[in-house]
Amino acid sequence: MMTKDEIKALIRRRRAQMLVHSFLYYHQDNPIWSDDEWQQKADELTKLQADNPDCCKIKFYDKEFADWDGSTGMHLPKHVVIEQRANQVLLAAEHYVRTTENFT
Repeated sequence: MMTKDEIKALIRRRRAQMLVHSFLYYHQDNPIWSDDEWQQKADELTKLQADNPDCCKIKFYDKEFADWDGSTGMHLPKHVVIEQRANQVLLAAEHYVRTTENFT
C-alpha cells in the first residue's frame, strides 16, 4: 500500500511525463513513447487522480490536470521549462539509442 506522499510523488511524476511527452508529440512531432506507452501512463494518471482526489493538490499543474481523462495531451501547456525538459529527454533517448546499437 502506497502512502499519501508516495501517491503524490507518483502523480507529480506522471504529470511531468504527460507534459514532456505531449510536448514532444504535439509540438516537435518527435515522440519517444509509442501511442500505447503514452496511453498506459495517461490511464494510470487518470486512475491515480480519480482514486486519490485528496492527493491531487500538489502545486504542480493542478489546474491543467483537474479534469484529466487521459484522452489527449494536446491541451497541455508548452512553457519554456517544459520545452527544455522535453529537449533533455529527447537528447538522452537519442544518446541511449546510439550507445546501445552495438549491443544488439
